[in-house]
Amino acid sequence: MVEKDFEAIYRAHVGRIYGLCLRLTGQSALAEDCTQECFIAAWRALPAFEGRSQLATWLHRIAVNTVLTQRRRRPGDALREAGTLDDAALELPGGAEASGTLDVEAAMDRLPQGARDVLVLVGVYGHSHDEAAAMLGIAAGTSKAQLHRARRLMAQQLGIAMEAA
Repeated sequence: MVEKDFEAIYRAHVGRIYGLCLRLTGQSALAEDCTQECFIAAWRALPAFEGRSQLATWLHRIAVNTVLTQRRRRPGDALREAGTLDDAALELPGGAEASGTLDVEAAMDRLPQGARDVLVLVGVYGHSHDEAAAMLGIAAGTSKAQLHRARRLMAQQLGIAMEAA
C-alpha cells in the first residue's frame, strides 16, 4: 500500500521537482539525477514527515537540498556557469518554438547563482521569502535583496524598463 501511495506522490510532483532542479542546475542530465535523488531521499524520510508543511513544500526543500549537496560535491565543476543551460532541456513538447520563453530562460541562466536561486524559488515557484531563505540557508532579508537584484538584472538583460522602487 505504501508503494502505491508513494507512486502517486511521485507522479503528482515529479514534473515540478524536475523543473526546479533544471532551473537550479541548468543541465538536464544533472536535473534528472537530482530529481531521482530527491525522491529517493523523500522515500526514506516519508515515515518522519509530520505534515507541518505541505507535501509539495517538503519535496521542494528536499530538491533544493539535493542540488545544494551536488554543488558542494563539485566545487571545481560549477554546476551552472553562465550560458550553460541545455538548449534541449528548454524545448517545448511537440517541438514548438517559443523564443520569448527561451530568452527568459537564458536571462535566468546568466544570473548570479544566489539571485537565480531566489528568483526560481520565490518568483517562479511562489515560495515565501522565509521558506526560500530556510531552504537556501540564508536570511529572509538576503532573499528579498537577491530577488530585487534578480529582477533588476533580468529587466536589464531583456531590455525592460523598471519603475524606481
